[in-house]
Amino acid sequence: MTHGTDSIDSPMYGTFGNGGARRPEPEPQYSLKMFGEVVKTFRKRARLTQEQFAPLVGYSPETVASIEQGRRLPPPDFTERADSILDAFGVILAAAKHLTRRKGLASWFRQWAELELSALSLYTYECRLIPGLLQTPAYARTLFADQLPPLADEQIEAQLAARLERQQLLRERPNTSFSFILEEHLFLRDLGGADVTRELLDHILDLSELRNVDVQIMPLVRHHHSGLGGPVQLLETPDHQWFGYLEGQEHGQFVSDPKVVSVIQMRCASMRSQALSLDDSQSLMRRMRGAR
Repeated sequence: MTHGTDSIDSPMYGTFGNGGARRPEPEPQYSLKMFGEVVKTFRKRARLTQEQFAPLVGYSPETVASIEQGRRLPPPDFTERADSILDAFGVILAAAKHLTRRKGLASWFRQWAELELSALSLYTYECRLIPGLLQTPAYARTLFADQLPPLADEQIEAQLAARLERQQLLRERPNTSFSFILEEHLFLRDLGGADVTRELLDHILDLSELRNVDVQIMPLVRHHHSGLGGPVQLLETPDHQWFGYLEGQEHGQFVSDPKVVSVIQMRCASMRSQALSLDDSQSLMRRMRGAR
């Protein structure tokens, strides 16, 4: 289990896994830092501040700063726009080809994480744990601390930093639709203790107020359920292609076959009707919050 879906390993399409040997990879992010320096150099050459450059490439100044500091992978459209706007002679595009590492993210997850950066829609159903994009630092740290085989302190910190960076997507991409269906029992488990769960509920309630974030709860008692096959994610690209991701304890499956993706879409649509409404889900989370 990947403790929040932060891992994938394989070619871009098809079934893949890690051979039963999950190893986190908190390696230094030299290629990202180098890419960031290249962008910064050409930006300064164009005599643009980060605040002036950001709207030209369609991203916030905070995102531009993160990219230039080597803290996040640039979306493909950022790379293309930056090279054109800064008249970089193809240097930025060439530098992007060497972005093979992301600090704190396992190698088998990076391809999905790159697609997340430019996705139009992201749908997630979870029955095992709170998805990584919704986790609090305390909840995530509990997951990492409980992982077997045990992680070193520096590995935990690297994975936590990567997870918190991914969560910026929810606020940095207001035009991306994020939809989550969470089983009620994920909160009743009290993972990490009552205080951690209380903070988690407050955090998810706050996120559910964002216009681009929908959170629905699948009630504990449900006579019909279309998601019994396990957790699933769906993603829509800017080209309106849909991909899916299915995950087990020691393997994952990146789904590109339109027929299979269609089945997943059908199941997700059914679960959205079976789960509590957005308002009822918020009310349930508030009641669970008050019980702690």
